Amino acid sequence: MTRHIAIAGKGGTGKTTLAALLVRYLVEEKQGKDILAVDADANANLNEALGLELEETIGTILEETKNPSAIPSGMSKDIFIEYRISQAMVEEKSYDLLVMGNPQGPGCYCYPNDLLKNYLEKLSKNYDYVIIDNEAGLEHLSRRLLPMVDLLLVTSDATARGIRSAGRVRDIVNHVNIAVSKMGLVVSRGRDGETARLEKEIAKSGLDLFGEVPYDSMVAEYDLNGQPLLSLPEDSEAVKASKQLFESLSL
Repeated sequence: MTRHIAIAGKGGTGKTTLAALLVRYLVEEKQGKDILAVDADANANLNEALGLELEETIGTILEETKNPSAIPSGMSKDIFIEYRISQAMVEEKSYDLLVMGNPQGPGCYCYPNDLLKNYLEKLSKNYDYVIIDNEAGLEHLSRRLLPMVDLLLVTSDATARGIRSAGRVRDIVNHVNIAVSKMGLVVSRGRDGETARLEKEIAKSGLDLFGEVPYDSMVAEYDLNGQPLLSLPEDSEAVKASKQLFESLSL
C-alpha cells in the first residue's frame, strides 16, 4: 500500500531540505521500495537538493501545448500532456522525481494542478512512498492533489512567529477538511536549545512536536556550493536528527 507523505510550511522553513533528507532516508533504510518525490512548489528546487538536472516541468509542458502544431494529429490534448508528463519524469536508480514547475505567464494554476492530481492518482499506485514538497500556500493540499495524506509534516524555523505560522497551517488543513491521517510539527535550524524555549508556543499551535532538525553548517555549505544533500556524510547533524525523526514515525 502506498504511503503518501506531504511536507508543508511557510517559505524558508526547511521544507525542501526535509524532503531531500526523507528521500535519502528511504533510499538507504528502505532498500527495494519504490519512491516517488514530487516537487509541487512553483519555485521548484528539490531537484537541486537531490543533485538532479531538470529539463522539463509540468509548467513548461503546458507552455508547449499552447502551440497547436505541437500536438500530433489524432491525439487529444489531455493524452498528449499525460504522455509528455511521463517523459518529464526524472528516473533515478533508487527513486523518481516529478516537478510541477511554474506556468509561464499569467493565468490560473487550476489546470496544471488538476493534471498533476489526475496523473498522480494513477502513478502513485506504482510506488511504496510518495513524498510531496508543497508550496508555502497549501493550495495543492487544499485542492486535493492527493486523495489522502498519510503523514503531514509541518515545518517551522525556531522562532515564535514560525511556530504560529505552522499553527495556521494546521487550521487551514482542518478548515478545508483535508484527509490527513497524522500531522505534526518539525522544527528546523534551531540552535542551542531554542526549540525547548518555544514549548509554550508549540503547545498553543495545536501541533504535536514530532522532532527537530537542528542547524547544520554542513547543510549550509552544501547549499552554498550546490552539492546534493544526498551526499551529506553520516555524521552530519541534520542526517542524524532526521534519521531519528523518521524512525520515530515508523516510516
